[in-house]
Amino acid sequence: MPIKSYLAHPHDGKKQALIDSLSELEGCDVIPAENKDILIVVTDTETKSEENNLKEKMEALSSLKLLAMVSGFDTPKNN
Repeated sequence: MPIKSYLAHPHDGKKQALIDSLSELEGCDVIPAENKDILIVVTDTETKSEENNLKEKMEALSSLKLLAMVSGFDTPKNN
């Protein structure tokens, strides 16, 4: 299961709109930074395909200025 963390930079004045939009996406946890105008986003999906689809949805948000992956981790499933 891919687990990734991102820094999300909103457009000016759009921080709350970005928090709201990201929070609606399944598999997405959002933590607003207290001292900067950025968000920490952690995603947890079942497959790489789901992760790619989620990333595309995040990148399509109009309130998002920049999305930078900080870390990624993938645990292979045991059959």
